[in-house]
Amino acid sequence: MNTQPAADEERFDYYDEHGVRLGTAPRSEVHARGLWHRSIHCWLARRDGERRLVLFQQRASGKDTFPDHYDITAAGHLTAGETMRDAAREIEEELGAAIPFDSLIPLGEARKEAAGIAKGMAFVDREISGVYGFVYRGPLASLTLQQEEVAGVYEADLEDMIALFEGRLARARAAGFRLGADGRPEEAEALVAASQFVPRPASYYTETFRALLLHA
Repeated sequence: MNTQPAADEERFDYYDEHGVRLGTAPRSEVHARGLWHRSIHCWLARRDGERRLVLFQQRASGKDTFPDHYDITAAGHLTAGETMRDAAREIEEELGAAIPFDSLIPLGEARKEAAGIAKGMAFVDREISGVYGFVYRGPLASLTLQQEEVAGVYEADLEDMIALFEGRLARARAAGFRLGADGRPEEAEALVAASQFVPRPASYYTETFRALLLHA
């Protein structure tokens, strides 16, 4: 079987556990060897009257990992040579929202180690992520989703989402829209459980949502 990376495959910088850059490698090699690499997370919050909401996406069903799971509003890897400022393009690519990097609220750094199977191949994902927030002033319906990556976008009360990941609430009510078979947005509602989100420590979600509460 040919295991050589494709000529046009993305390349990532990789790091030691202390965040010191060691070199670059193709995306497939980074995940096959479990090399530390960097990504950006951006969580959008919104106010609706007195309600303070957090937006989250539903991953497309064709994604290699965790298809159909709920996830960060917008996120992406840093390719070789990129900075967090460069990677903030993911917000516009996935959601159609042109948000300047300097408008993002730094919420800290997160690390994740996960293992699984993607397209029949084992992977180990070790990421160092810059976490950011943004208070979105427009309506949810003003977002334009990247169909290959995002199946839908929802919002739920921040307090409910904190309770969800603290185990005080079994499900949280969310509303938003999904892309139909024709690619057009369709209003949607969901009762979401913590288990339906991409697996991360519950503390990652609760700490991020509490930080968003200070700004929303």
